[in-house]
Amino acid sequence: MTRAALRDATCETCRVNGLRDAYIRLVVTRGVGDLGLAPWSCAKPTTFIIAGKISIYPQEHYDNGLAIVTVPTRRIGPAALPPTVKSLNYLNNILGKIEARQAGALEAIMLNDQGHVAECTADNVFIVHKGELFTPSASHGALKGVTRGAILDIAAELGLRVREAALTRYDIWCADECFLTGTGAEVIPVVKLDSREIGTGKPGPITARVLAAFRRRAPTEGTRI
Repeated sequence: MTRAALRDATCETCRVNGLRDAYIRLVVTRGVGDLGLAPWSCAKPTTFIIAGKISIYPQEHYDNGLAIVTVPTRRIGPAALPPTVKSLNYLNNILGKIEARQAGALEAIMLNDQGHVAECTADNVFIVHKGELFTPSASHGALKGVTRGAILDIAAELGLRVREAALTRYDIWCADECFLTGTGAEVIPVVKLDSREIGTGKPGPITARVLAAFRRRAPTEGTRI
């Protein structure tokens, strides 16, 4: 399938479902073939498109911030499952999400085998310290998400320095601000980790600037397909 054909099919999927503002997921499988692990037994890949409404967090959490937790399930090591690959292998993340729910939280930090912050169960993590942004790298287990990449570009436009670094929970506790990024979440502030307040305990000004810049790039209302 060419890029143009994929674009047209995506737009048609939205039109058929009556969607003008939608969450879109493109999925490529190895296609029809024999049972087993060998992908070469499948002659032709299958592509399908999911388009629908999605709301990860209620508006009150964008206004007041999230309280998240750290879960015991560790992020799969980058040597076992490269985090640069966007796959549907979500079992590890699902286990972390279940643990977050059991703790009464909507989202959770997942650590890597070395005890450093990798990412959340469905979002990337950023902190603000003395006017600079810090975020885990792919080598620490962070997915190189599309929204994460957009935030790196936005930070450059806003004159904010960004560093990929090995972060611990202590770094998040001592941060001035913290926010999460993701396709569905966009940019959402975090004000507590494991019941400890981050910064002032309220969404910070740099988070607000980043979110405003992101929504100028990707408006959520009135977008035409």
